[in-house]
Amino acid sequence: MGTRRSPTGNRATARHQIPEPLRRDVRLLGSLLGKVIADSGGTSLLRDVEKLRGLVIRGRDAGRYERDAERLVASWPLERAEMVARAFTCYFHLANLAEEHQRARVIRERDRGATPMSESLAATVAELRPRLGRKRFDELVEKLRVHPVFTAHPTEARRRAVVTAIRRVGEQMEKLDDPRISDPERQEADRRLVEEVDSLWRTAQVRSAHVTPLDEVRSLMAIFDETLFRMVPEVLRSFDSALGRPAPAFLRFGSWIGGDRDGNPTVTAEITAETMTIQSEHALLALEAVATRVGRSLTVDVETTPPSAALRHRLARPSAEPHRELLLDAARRIRATRMGEDGAYGCARDLLTDLRTVQDSLVAAGATRLASGELQHLIWQAETFGFYLAELEVRQHSTMLRDGQSDTLDLLRTIASLQTRFGVESCSRFVVSFTRGAGDIAAVYELARRAAPDGPPVLDVVPLFETLDDLSHATRVLDEMLELEPVRRRIRANGRRIEVMLGYSDSAKEAGPLSATLSLHDAQAALTQWARDNRLDLTIFHGRGGALGRGGGPANRAVRAQAPGSVNGHFKVTEQGEVIFARYGNRAIAQRHLEQVTSAVLEASVPRPARSDPALAFRELAATIDGPARTAYRRLVDADGFDEWFLEVSPIEELGRLRIASRPARRAPGRRVRDLRAIPWVFAWSQMRLNLPGWYGMGSGLAAASLGDLRRAYAKWPLFNAMVDNAEMSLAKTDRRIAERYLGLGNRPDLTAMVLGEYDRTLEQVLAVTGHRRLLEDRRVLSWAIELRNPYVDALSHLQLRALRAMRDRKISRSDRARAERVFQLTVNGVAAGLQNTG
Repeated sequence: MGTRRSPTGNRATARHQIPEPLRRDVRLLGSLLGKVIADSGGTSLLRDVEKLRGLVIRGRDAGRYERDAERLVASWPLERAEMVARAFTCYFHLANLAEEHQRARVIRERDRGATPMSESLAATVAELRPRLGRKRFDELVEKLRVHPVFTAHPTEARRRAVVTAIRRVGEQMEKLDDPRISDPERQEADRRLVEEVDSLWRTAQVRSAHVTPLDEVRSLMAIFDETLFRMVPEVLRSFDSALGRPAPAFLRFGSWIGGDRDGNPTVTAEITAETMTIQSEHALLALEAVATRVGRSLTVDVETTPPSAALRHRLARPSAEPHRELLLDAARRIRATRMGEDGAYGCARDLLTDLRTVQDSLVAAGATRLASGELQHLIWQAETFGFYLAELEVRQHSTMLRDGQSDTLDLLRTIASLQTRFGVESCSRFVVSFTRGAGDIAAVYELARRAAPDGPPVLDVVPLFETLDDLSHATRVLDEMLELEPVRRRIRANGRRIEVMLGYSDSAKEAGPLSATLSLHDAQAALTQWARDNRLDLTIFHGRGGALGRGGGPANRAVRAQAPGSVNGHFKVTEQGEVIFARYGNRAIAQRHLEQVTSAVLEASVPRPARSDPALAFRELAATIDGPARTAYRRLVDADGFDEWFLEVSPIEELGRLRIASRPARRAPGRRVRDLRAIPWVFAWSQMRLNLPGWYGMGSGLAAASLGDLRRAYAKWPLFNAMVDNAEMSLAKTDRRIAERYLGLGNRPDLTAMVLGEYDRTLEQVLAVTGHRRLLEDRRVLSWAIELRNPYVDALSHLQLRALRAMRDRKISRSDRARAERVFQLTVNGVAAGLQNTG
């Protein structure tokens, strides 16, 4: 079969390029896992794992070893295949942890430097304030709003128990990295580390029950409890220090988990109500704990720090430590709010009044350090999370507003009750997916009137434009919306603000990544001009996925690539599934991520004339590459028999039967690709090692233009630059040889040739445009990490193919089919962890 040369590099070079601390951590965790495997499954199991590992590593250089790996996997009984799959999956969990640990380590080291990190808030303020002038810069800061919205992910492959086990391993790694610990403490951390790796190995990787929406809600609560609540004050403190004055609480969080009904019959009105109850419980518990801690530490007395008249008025009785007394009273009232007892706060604004009364009194008494310290952190937390943690948004498909009105009426009654109990801000946005016209928006307001005639809920109904046709007609629909009295009334009440959501997933599934990217940019430019013409403050809500085929990629680069004027101080975006844990599972990484995004939002909000948009200079180039790219993509997905072929070559049907999410893989029953959600569509291709939605059609598009024009666009047009770089990343995570094994399952050499031909074309064109000799040449650590991971992912792919063939064998026994399904799900987890993306 000849020699295979990796498009990203070679392993020997890769090993030397990886930072030594990361190599050390991977070696340590890998050796501990090997010890645990041998202790648990015997040396023969470890020997089989090592034999497969050696074959797939050598298989990267010589094809015959790849065949040897296939034969080895085929020779094992399914029970042994399952244990080997577990070993490689656990390895990737630990390798990912080591990389996360290294990223946090690097962030901390850079933070200790004399100059601010690039894309930090300190660096951005230092650069922008002199350029804009203090007045214009302060105006920009005051309207700043960064708003991540967490969504459930139908392809989040890891169990919550596995995530927790990984986190415990990480805690011991943090201890071992601390130079301040004593020898006995280090010995104890070493012992605990082995124990926690052992626990991870023995924790079931495969779910035994289907995931429910409330399971997904509780998974998000873990992120809030362990990261978000404590991290937000750190981000705002960084901004505060950079500004040299109190920073506004510019962060807000939203959630669709428990509220997204689009295609998910398990999300009922009762589930939505229970979701908000859970969220409120966590928010109030956290606020109560901080108020108690800060109150107990605020022991200033009336002699050194006399209270203000406003503070004395708030106290029921005189106190020697009045500031402490009012804060502890606030903690008691937060608890009463949580328990539904007398003395409860009516809303978070009432709590903030008490907190600011204490703060203002401290300032008046000269205790400015105490006023701006831990108390300020509590104020920021109350401003950011309120009593409901994250605004719960609901989403419904436009057709269900006509076909499922009774369910929608129940939902709207629930929204009204949530607003009464938790405040209007807790749940007021109603997203209409696949909005076709203003009638879809009007239907929501009419149903709300019917649901609660004595007091309908306050609603911001958000149109979601997803298909290319809908994107092109977005401004026409908005013109029609402005004719609706409920919309006009809402705009008058909220300061002429309006929100529009754009869907990245379905547009890319419809037309391919290149055409979708260009269409979305054109839609943003048109919406920005429309808002300017109508004197409206527009927020564009970006429905981006985690995977590159669904608009994913570095969020800060995505912000900078937006059309001029479209950001305007506001950035709202979905955060999904495994991306939530990757970006927010570690406090240092979460803070760095939000600082980078905020930095990009500030920079992108600097006023620029519309004519400065590089898209205008490259309009002809865009038209040149758009047509051929879209044609190539549609030629594949519209090919005769494509749906049946896709079901054969991909694990899509098997993925649909896994217990990894509450939402079905399809919007409608059947086997048509058109009914398949974009998330499982992308997930299936990534499991096949093709990542096709991230690059397909781009080669044909780029080949239609001159290389000189393409290179100029790559240098001067941020949108084009990000699009090509994201395609390069997708190609780097594609493996042609493994993909051929999956494509061979379909017995359609014509379609296989079409796919592989476009892969080769895209690889050639992307390297030509970037000027790279190999993929990711300018992102060395990332490219070498992928190079080192690939053989291990190969092992899991061979095991998955083995399991797929067994699952599709009609002669197999029921017990063997069940075993094959467990092997399959383990490999799904492992490949997702190895590639660090799912859907």
